[in-house]
Amino acid sequence: MNTRTCIQWLWDASRIVRSRSVLSGASGVGYVCASLAFVWVSKRLVDIATAKAAGELWQYTALLAGCVVFQLCFSAAGSRLDMINAIRLKNTLRQRLFARVMESRLTDRKRTHTGDTLNRMEEDTRVVTEAMTNALPSAMVAVVQLIAAFGFLLALQPTLAWMLAGIMPVALLMSKLYLKRMRRLTGEIRTTEGQILAHVQEHLQHRTLIRTLEQTPRTLAALDGMQALLQRQVTRRTDFTLFSRTAVQAGFAAGYCVAFLWGIHGLMGGVVTFGMMTAFLQLVGQVQRPVVELSRYIPSFVHAVTSVERLAELDRLPAEERGEPVFLKGKAGIRLTGVDFAYSGGQRQVISDFTYDFRPGSFTALVGETGAGKSTLIRLMLALLTPDRGTVTLYNETQEIPTSPLTRCNLVYVPQGNTLLSGTIRENLLLGHPLATDDELKEALRIAAAEFVLSLPEGMDTRCGEGGEGLSEGQAQRVAIARGLLRPGSILLLDEPTSSLDGETERTLLRRLAEATAGKTVVLVTHRSEATNACHDSVHLKRNQ
Repeated sequence: MNTRTCIQWLWDASRIVRSRSVLSGASGVGYVCASLAFVWVSKRLVDIATAKAAGELWQYTALLAGCVVFQLCFSAAGSRLDMINAIRLKNTLRQRLFARVMESRLTDRKRTHTGDTLNRMEEDTRVVTEAMTNALPSAMVAVVQLIAAFGFLLALQPTLAWMLAGIMPVALLMSKLYLKRMRRLTGEIRTTEGQILAHVQEHLQHRTLIRTLEQTPRTLAALDGMQALLQRQVTRRTDFTLFSRTAVQAGFAAGYCVAFLWGIHGLMGGVVTFGMMTAFLQLVGQVQRPVVELSRYIPSFVHAVTSVERLAELDRLPAEERGEPVFLKGKAGIRLTGVDFAYSGGQRQVISDFTYDFRPGSFTALVGETGAGKSTLIRLMLALLTPDRGTVTLYNETQEIPTSPLTRCNLVYVPQGNTLLSGTIRENLLLGHPLATDDELKEALRIAAAEFVLSLPEGMDTRCGEGGEGLSEGQAQRVAIARGLLRPGSILLLDEPTSSLDGETERTLLRRLAEATAGKTVVLVTHRSEATNACHDSVHLKRNQ
């Protein structure tokens, strides 16, 4: 990703804060004007005090106080605007990237680990936000201050001004010899941080498994190794940053010494007043301070460019088709014709020349050994995956349409395993139908053989943790089935819905499902004979070698 593309992406992403950024820059320019006025007034005060200039001391004292007040006001206004811009831009970027990831097409292999995605959405977003709302406006103000202070110094003493102009560029050039390498180091640091977050997130999620396998020491050792690598990378980058700052500070010190000795020489020769020397020393600081600030912002911009590349990678994820949902009225079926599918990088065809018509109102078991493609077939029906060959279509008595994200409203999907989110049981159920009444929620729980919820102390307002923590696997599975049943679609896709249930509960659930879904099309992925026997039809998949 080249610099021009990065700038274009930032320009587009920062649309929401542009106007406030202009105001922030204006506040910075106001601060520069007030600080230069302070230099001029302090020079006049010293000259008046040493009888080198005429004027009322109290008037210039009042002007000096006014300059300080204006500096404080402009500084406070700029800081407030920067803070507001920062939170607005960070929220906007996070919202944009979260929406992009959530709405992107499902690929057969994840491009990035969830932990790395979180690292990009948090750390890289923070880096870009700070660069756009803090470093960039400050750098622009620093440029204005540099030009204005240099012009002021040039008007007072041209020779001194040009001597300073010759010292600082040499220092800056020395400090940036390793700029490209610092950018590479920043990229490596971001990658390692993503790996650390991915390691922590994944092992926390499966901490029970890790502990029962007695692999906690190994997990901690792996984290320690990655953190040691991160420390070495950060140390190397810090060394380069310190080299840069030291070179600039050396130029700063040299420039200050030149101005000071120049003033001493002028005082001895009687060509420089004490007021002028005061102005010299202040202006040298106002010329060199923005140069030093600019040198410090360069690493920030390098970090930001690296982060922009990582964020833009998420932003380029292909989005699913958007538009008005296409809902088929009445009974609907789903037909697959000559479907082939293989995962990218896979060594075999998962689905090969599959043809079957799940007729409207049918109740079909989809069975087969592990790896036969049962869950893949469900994803193809949901248009989460696209077949390599063949067609998947929805139909009713009057129309037939290819499946797409816009036809997903016709489908009810209950995935395999525990898929509850942290929150109350009611909140989980309402994900299936946000406007459902209490009676509808209770009926869905009854069909799913999950009446146990109503006997809990807090009923449907009982809280469960991440992944349904607080409920057994079987309980969480039944609540997930109830959530799916609240969806209005006429085609139900149930992936191993009874895998965690005992025999009696399974029979109850299957009987109630058959009664409640009469007239709807049900595809039930299972490996259990009880579930297969409860279905009208069955499709047996064989694993391709």
